[in-house]
Amino acid sequence: MYIVTGGAGFIGSAMIWKLNTLGIDNILVVDNLASTDKWKNLVNLRYADYLHKDQFIKFMAEGDDPFGTTAVIHMGACSSTTERDADYLMENNYRYTQVLCRFALKHEVRFINASSAATYGEGENGFADDHATLGRLQPLNMYGYSKHLFDLWAQRTGMLDHLASIKFFNVFGPNEYHKADMMSVICKAHKQIHETGRMRLFKSYRPEYPHGGQMRDFVYVKDCVDILWWLLEHREVNGVFNVGTGIARTWNDLAKSVFSAMGRRPDIEYIEMPETIRDKYQYMTRADMGKLRAAGYQAPITTLEDAARDYVENYLDKADPYLDGRKA
Repeated sequence: MYIVTGGAGFIGSAMIWKLNTLGIDNILVVDNLASTDKWKNLVNLRYADYLHKDQFIKFMAEGDDPFGTTAVIHMGACSSTTERDADYLMENNYRYTQVLCRFALKHEVRFINASSAATYGEGENGFADDHATLGRLQPLNMYGYSKHLFDLWAQRTGMLDHLASIKFFNVFGPNEYHKADMMSVICKAHKQIHETGRMRLFKSYRPEYPHGGQMRDFVYVKDCVDILWWLLEHREVNGVFNVGTGIARTWNDLAKSVFSAMGRRPDIEYIEMPETIRDKYQYMTRADMGKLRAAGYQAPITTLEDAARDYVENYLDKADPYLDGRKA
């Protein structure tokens, strides 16, 4: 049994799609559907069963393995970078992950955890997934800090040598439609351009970055799940790993990619950034992919332009991307 937490969410549902393409449907989906539209991400997928995360955590805490687990792919978390409830993030993102990790290692099953590039903060200590510099990182928000705490705990206890903790950079792609304000800018831009003919980007407040010149490592979710599958197949590859493209692109580049995919000329409006996030805003991120490449992952990673075109044409341009877009 493959257990995918956050299985109805963005990367989790894409991972189930990846497993399905490989003929695997012996999958336990763990999530908290509540009153969201996340359930739509599961409609086109094949899996054996579903458990609410609260029920699941009780099984984990008991220590037994009633599922016959092959791997735990832990994508479930609160991913809101603006979440202010620190106690909630501690329990949901940090303590919960510890319980799953102990369960997986006790039963000698593969454990893959979703960390985040938010752990790097402003990047003043670089973006290298080096264990020696892990303790120097200073996240800018509580979400990043909750992810960072698990990586530090795993390192301190020696468990980091027996699991893979993945620092996802700016992931975009199918099945993120339920994420509201946390959707990727590509997803938001597609709607804006259809409705207004233009796209809005934040102004820059640093002279070295022009408006729209702030930089991110944008990575397509299909590449992310290819990497996750590779890590499932290579249990000897352990530690913290970046997952991005290794190339920093500007928001202007992203905007032009979306306009091009939609067959329109770029029309960008630069707007004020809310004061509440100005001092926590990352102006540049870029995944150092050398460690993953050195570990043996050699598949090419999709360019921003090609990924944007696939996302727009095969999903976002559909009447209902949940159902018309084919399973991520």
